[in-house]
Amino acid sequence: MELLNSLLFMLNEMSPYILLGFLIAGLMHAFIPQQTFARHLSGTGWRAVVKSALIGVPLPLCSCGVLPTAIAMRRNGASRAASTSFLVATPQTGVDSIAATWSLLGPAFAVVRPVAALVTAIFGGLAVGKAESKEDSHHHSSCGQADERPEGFMARCMAALRYGFIDLVGSIGGWLVIGLIIAALITVYVPADFFTVLGRNPVISMLLVLVIAIPMYVCATGSIPIAMSLVLKGLSPGTALVLLMAGPAANFASFTLISREMGRKSAIIYLLSIIAGAMGFGLLIDYVLPAEWFAIDGMGAACHHAKDFNIFSTACSAILVALLLYTFIKRNIHTNKITGNMTKEYTIKGMNCPHCQAAVAKSISSVNGVENVDVNLSTGIAVVEGTHNPEEVAAAVRNAGFDLAE
Repeated sequence: MELLNSLLFMLNEMSPYILLGFLIAGLMHAFIPQQTFARHLSGTGWRAVVKSALIGVPLPLCSCGVLPTAIAMRRNGASRAASTSFLVATPQTGVDSIAATWSLLGPAFAVVRPVAALVTAIFGGLAVGKAESKEDSHHHSSCGQADERPEGFMARCMAALRYGFIDLVGSIGGWLVIGLIIAALITVYVPADFFTVLGRNPVISMLLVLVIAIPMYVCATGSIPIAMSLVLKGLSPGTALVLLMAGPAANFASFTLISREMGRKSAIIYLLSIIAGAMGFGLLIDYVLPAEWFAIDGMGAACHHAKDFNIFSTACSAILVALLLYTFIKRNIHTNKITGNMTKEYTIKGMNCPHCQAAVAKSISSVNGVENVDVNLSTGIAVVEGTHNPEEVAAAVRNAGFDLAE
């Protein structure tokens, strides 16, 4: 019962802010032309690096969803420096995760987190720019993407709702649920003084969190309840920030694809900039900024008792749970509508969210001879119908930023 109460409390605290973030993200997607981002993100100087970081901070893309976007930027003229800046800034934050951070961790974390992402992204982008050879600084052939937004105000409003409350919920929903469950388990079953020893030595605790956070995948929003529960059990607020930065921004799949697309040197600088930024801002919180700014003890007591559920928060939680259930069913029920003898299956590595799924399907659909494409996110299998060339399909998958399994 205590586990359920803890879970419900965190859900009620986060759900109004998460729904607001989803709405803002949907409006950005539907009303801001893609060409606007492409125009400002393409470039080779420091201005492009700063623009990439500024635009990436509010975008609600996870670390796997940002990869196809960044690769498309790179192939449409963006420098390695600007692409790296975008890759570092975007997955760490987003309007949805900033709002959710405020709800569980307080305003100080909600302000420091995007600032840390911005500074780290600029630092990483400029470092890659320094290492970037002059021969590679030329633009790739730019091919502007068509504006796929629907025409008309009402049509775009509907598109905003669909993107924010269906596509985006499907993208981060699973990781949000996992994060809430892990946080509730830590809150209820881990002894209150379990992390006390580590909490006395923030540097060691930050290094341990980095070892755990960098290989794994966790979205910016799903990491919030985990970070909160760890702080309540004795870890320092700076260590929590390390988790919030390194967990969403870096994982093995991202590192592999960045190495392939932009070179191992750029990938190493990308990873080191995330580590340095997370450690630097974590130490800033623990040793420089006032400790009372990051205190969340009152929330911890509420987590254990889970009382004072108000009607509005409960209604928001019910809506969020309904959206999660809907997108889960939609994502996992696979209906193969492709019939006929001219079909072939391809197993694709690295897809983690609907952004990846859509990028792969769109890229394969552009191959000559392809009549139908059905990409199953859960299994990673794409079923392609038509008189297509498998080598061209493989190339299309790589162009989307992914690889075929052997």
